[in-house]
Amino acid sequence: MGRPMRMRRQATLASLAAELGVSRTTVSNAYNRPDQLSPELRRRVLETARRLGYPGPDPVARSLRTRKAGAVGLLLTENLSYAFRDPAAIGVLEGLALACEDAGVGLHLVPASPGRDDVAAVHRAGVDGFVVYSVPDDDPHLAAVLARPVPTVIIDQPQVEGVDRVGPDDAKAMTELAEHLIGLGHRQVGVLCMRLGRDRNDDFVSAERQHEAHFHVQRTRLEALATAFTKAGVDWASVPVVERFDHTVDEGASAARQLLGSYPQVTALICTSDILALGALAEADRRGLRVPADLTVTGFDGISEAERAGLTTVHQPVLEKGRAAGKLLLASAEHVNPRVITLPTELRIGTTSAAPRTMEEHWFGP
Repeated sequence: MGRPMRMRRQATLASLAAELGVSRTTVSNAYNRPDQLSPELRRRVLETARRLGYPGPDPVARSLRTRKAGAVGLLLTENLSYAFRDPAAIGVLEGLALACEDAGVGLHLVPASPGRDDVAAVHRAGVDGFVVYSVPDDDPHLAAVLARPVPTVIIDQPQVEGVDRVGPDDAKAMTELAEHLIGLGHRQVGVLCMRLGRDRNDDFVSAERQHEAHFHVQRTRLEALATAFTKAGVDWASVPVVERFDHTVDEGASAARQLLGSYPQVTALICTSDILALGALAEADRRGLRVPADLTVTGFDGISEAERAGLTTVHQPVLEKGRAAGKLLLASAEHVNPRVITLPTELRIGTTSAAPRTMEEHWFGP
């Protein structure tokens, strides 16, 4: 029987310092504070570390000593893939990443799938602060974040007293869009909106559900539309609103199909996101409807896909939204009052909105 293999013992900071004849602080500085060493000494430390198999300072131990994780947590109550699939989310993620790069810290994604109440991922996250991206006001993950003794910045929603927030003026932006449609002469309108609560409701929305929505951005946009069209003489209770839980182009198409199937007299579909609007455009094409001659379609966000489609939409700076939230979280200045950054929006009139068809015009839709 051969001799048992002897495993080489991994070098430690202390053994590396002894090998080099320097202090442990010098070895630590080679990794964490390289400006404290001459280039030659740092090179010698790192080369010896590689030769001896020293992996570098333990990040967990370092975080325990400094009480700093060196990372920002991004909480989004979606599946992880959503952050890399949804164009608006991608823009926010990029902006936040840029802010983290500038500050020399990492970014830790803390996804929480819709409908799940397990908040362990929030408790386990080794971060120095949280950016919360567009969650409902009754989400347990939000409550878990706010219970942590670290700074928090909210992007878009919800509005929480005493917590920093970044987002556009949704009421003003949607009012401007509504006035554009009212000015064109639209009174028979329908709305496609993103989810209003944590429960799935892929159907028409009652006035009560609109009013009690836990996603306050959607609630605010619907309220702004209701106010503007009511002033124009439209009974908002007669306006069909269809909700979709999943935020995809296919769901936008199915929502448009459901609404137009029950309300074929509608002359404009107002969508609370560009993704839903792109789906509505696809459904209009499937039905043989001319946009905007037979049907006006509008969106909200200003993503590049919408621009290419010529969509009339509200543009908001999603990349700057993420960057501003990151800077706000990482700002070292002490502050007493909560800080709110309101980002500008711009109504961009595209080729998908026009005056409604007249009663005399033939509508080629089924």
